Amino acid sequence: MSAEVFTGSFTQQEPIPDEGIAAANAVMRSGRLHRYNTAPGETAETVLLEQEFAAQVGAKYCLAVASGGYAMATALRALGVKPGDRVLTNAFTLAPVPGAIAAVGAVPVFVGVSDQLVIDLEDLAAKQGEAKVLLLSHMRGHLCDMEALMTLCNEAGIAVIEDCAHTMGAAWKGVPSGTQGRIGCYSCQTYKHVNSGEGGLLVTDDAEVAARAIMLSGSYMLYEKHLAGPPPETFAQIRYETPNISGRMDNLRAAILRPQLRNLAEQRERWNERYRKIEAGLRGTPGLTLIARPEAESYVGSSIQFLLKDWSGEAVQQVLRRSAERGVELKWFGAPEPVGFTSRYDSWRYVDTPPMPRSDAVLAGIIDMRVPLTFSLEDCGLIARIIRAEVGAVYQATQDENSG
Repeated sequence: MSAEVFTGSFTQQEPIPDEGIAAANAVMRSGRLHRYNTAPGETAETVLLEQEFAAQVGAKYCLAVASGGYAMATALRALGVKPGDRVLTNAFTLAPVPGAIAAVGAVPVFVGVSDQLVIDLEDLAAKQGEAKVLLLSHMRGHLCDMEALMTLCNEAGIAVIEDCAHTMGAAWKGVPSGTQGRIGCYSCQTYKHVNSGEGGLLVTDDAEVAARAIMLSGSYMLYEKHLAGPPPETFAQIRYETPNISGRMDNLRAAILRPQLRNLAEQRERWNERYRKIEAGLRGTPGLTLIARPEAESYVGSSIQFLLKDWSGEAVQQVLRRSAERGVELKWFGAPEPVGFTSRYDSWRYVDTPPMPRSDAVLAGIIDMRVPLTFSLEDCGLIARIIRAEVGAVYQATQDENSG
């Protein structure tokens, strides 16, 4: 009997909803793609998107921008981060996060990762005196104990920016991700929870931060058109002293996003069904450790991670190779060189950072896999069987070798 093979795609997304396509067509027929180019009495799609997302997460202000990375760099600038300043951030994250810090001339200070794949709060406490801003990455959708983190940061006078690229639609104890820190930043890139190709959103309850972000995004003196922005008087001085670093979202992308955001709760349930199907299929696999999800965390299972704890690099590579031969694409955060989207703190050589042995031990075992909604539940069951078989085979061979 031949081994099962998965023939689907790990990068194929669902089509844009018909409502979004119709709205995008209407924008294109009008020719008014720029957010400030509106007809008399017309409210721009970007403005409607900002109002709707602010209401959805319970934030006072929202700004639609060109990308999640631009949102993070804007958030840093809006908090007054200057060249040479140090900014705390996760050792386990993706390149746009330290990239945003470097983009403003600041210096990333990496904080360790726990075996739950969240920021190590002990290491954060040890480094709290090194910076006044934390760019917190909710990497791959894992939320740390946000109450404990915010208590630590508030007591230390650290402003928190939340990178919610993987947690749009998630929550900690019912509080939407992105609304506990001073600023929340979200991505609308194709592989995230809503898809406009590229795009980002920034939320805050701080009127001055919102005003600076709007000016930074390239509003010129049209800030009063931001109906999800602060009152005009907030801009009285800020408009003269804040540079224009253009990174606006256009009406076309906003039109595509609005119906997707309305469907986000339903999509979250569909993702979590697939996540749980794979998780159940992997449970009990020898040599494989699943990540326990805290009861306080409402997550969006658009990807799944597991650990191959204390495995040799050669054995991990065997699992990746054997799984790939059967159509399953796994990513590894322990590889010595960055591959594709996968990199780690010691890959970014523009940062001079000391070794982090505890984090290195965790990173060496992290295996990551996308779970697009184009997978059926049957696909998820098949994928889990393939991973289980290949991990089991390599693990058993390693055990036999070690005992021989």
